[in-house]
Amino acid sequence: MSEFALVSAKKTRLKQREEEGDKRATVALKLANDPTPFLSTVQIGITLVGIFAGAFSGATISEEFATYLGKFPALSPYSSAISITLVVLLITYLTLIFGELVPKRLALNDAESIASSIAKPMFYLSTIARPLVVILSSSTEAVLRIMRVRKTVEPPVTEEEIKIMFEEGARAGVFEKAELNMIEGVLEIGDRRVDSLMTHRTDLIALDLEDPTDENLQKMIESDRSNFPAYEGDLNNIVGMVSVKKVLEKSVESGTINLKALATKPLFVPESASVLKLLEAFKETGVHIALITDEYGSIQGVITLHDILEAIVGEIRSLGEPVEAQVSVRDDGSWLIDGDTSIEKLKDVLSVDSFPGEELGYYRTTAGLIIFILQRIPVTGDHIVLGRLRYEVVDMDGNRIDKVMVTQASPISQD
Repeated sequence: MSEFALVSAKKTRLKQREEEGDKRATVALKLANDPTPFLSTVQIGITLVGIFAGAFSGATISEEFATYLGKFPALSPYSSAISITLVVLLITYLTLIFGELVPKRLALNDAESIASSIAKPMFYLSTIARPLVVILSSSTEAVLRIMRVRKTVEPPVTEEEIKIMFEEGARAGVFEKAELNMIEGVLEIGDRRVDSLMTHRTDLIALDLEDPTDENLQKMIESDRSNFPAYEGDLNNIVGMVSVKKVLEKSVESGTINLKALATKPLFVPESASVLKLLEAFKETGVHIALITDEYGSIQGVITLHDILEAIVGEIRSLGEPVEAQVSVRDDGSWLIDGDTSIEKLKDVLSVDSFPGEELGYYRTTAGLIIFILQRIPVTGDHIVLGRLRYEVVDMDGNRIDKVMVTQASPISQD
């Protein structure tokens, strides 16, 4: 029970007990952080108990039982074999029940309390048995070296284990579903690139300073954005970022507006940068919007702190913004999906683990997935089949995939 309780005990809870002043938890933590001497001591004890139990049963109980069976003429020739078999079965049964199963169930019920209770006695026993433990440990290491078995170094906890822990907490009612979704969003942020969250240049609202000022101001009025990239002639010729707030301030001050004069130096980040790196840049600079560039310096899109927040908590609509669901479930159970729906969201909606080529970064959206599989620009009616699902292009906007219908693939299609 002692070793099972110590192995099962959560170090975080033992640490909490230690902070609350429980000295026993301090010893338990010490044993948990270096369990080899403790486990060796326990194994020595278990081995000795097994040896003595076997010797006692063979020398005493089985002999007495054999003598008793010898009184029966039919059993007399087999009395010794029968007695040994029955005694071994009885001792095995009692050992399993009272030596293994019951203690382990007790240890699982309150692992931290039991680990704290047995910590000091087991620590003293480990100290007493230390010479024998050293011999056993050295012998074990020598055998492992001969077998060329190397010690593997694993992190104390993995991201997947954290997710499982929170999922179990949500099922138990400890966490709300919304909290679980946000935690998963936070953990996934570290693995995402900025180009997976950006607004692509095809959907970017930017101000061409060669256009009339009134036309650019109208763009700003019709948009719910607060900052706009400003360029001259070509989007790759960025002048700066224009803030709605500064435009209003200048309008109140003088009544005349020079957008180029109001443009501030933009923050550029490569499309391969991680979202966490961008967050650090936002914290350092105080700027909450960045322009995404490819390896040639061409503008690929824009990303804001708002985009990152949405990746964690879900879509956040602005006041008066119409509801335009990227994914809608139809009455027949099929899905109607926007072409620019991110692969992460698509996997979540369809309960798909991964898509071909995804890990290589060949695409970031549903449209990109279909183009990657077809290896060409599709036309309305084109479809692909991946696993149990069929993806059909139902609407094109020029060369851009606008809508995709996802349905269950028929057995013939899968073949």
